[in-house]
Amino acid sequence: MPDDAAPLLRPELTPLLHALDPDLGRIRRPDLHRSLSRRGPRPAAVLLMLSDGDRPDITFTERAHTLRHHPGQISLPGGALEPGETPVEAALREAEEEIGLPAAAVRVLGSLPEAHVTVSRFQVTAVVAQWDGRAPIAAVGLDEVADVHRIGVADLTDPAHRATATLGSGYRGPAFVFGELFIWGFTAHLVDHVLDVAGWSRPWDRSRELPVPRRFHRDRAID
Repeated sequence: MPDDAAPLLRPELTPLLHALDPDLGRIRRPDLHRSLSRRGPRPAAVLLMLSDGDRPDITFTERAHTLRHHPGQISLPGGALEPGETPVEAALREAEEEIGLPAAAVRVLGSLPEAHVTVSRFQVTAVVAQWDGRAPIAAVGLDEVADVHRIGVADLTDPAHRATATLGSGYRGPAFVFGELFIWGFTAHLVDHVLDVAGWSRPWDRSRELPVPRRFHRDRAID
């Protein structure tokens, strides 16, 4: 979505914009080829899409249940950077490949600093964007995505849907629970942070602990 054609940003987005870097996700990595050949973290990007409207929502993907790693987990559109790509380009490309959202329908607001995901060994840049919420989206990359879930910000901040996720290994972290959908790990940490910096969070009972359901933390590689 060209900037000159985009609607004016809503005032309630102002605190979030202050937390985003408008240029960080557009930096091209000349050393990407070398980083891919090393055993260190691999650069990746995800797209956190906020729909424009009185009741904004965030688009999540449900990973294909046939994947070798993290099958069935709830995540955000995204993936590893290809040589020559910026995080913004990678996030937009992955969103089009996974859910059919054309880059022209997206207005990038900025990016958050890289976060290291130890389990997957990715160095992830979260690209935050806005879209009109009307473009048709669906799971089109069926080898990677089983389904698409749009969840309202009001629902994400509802204390009834908040919990602390736990694993037997000692892991504890924020979670969002919607029936059989259990959002945890990096995705939940990222959404929790965005809700906080945007000023949308509401107090919730952090003592409410729920173990991560088996279907959301298994790897077929070790099953």
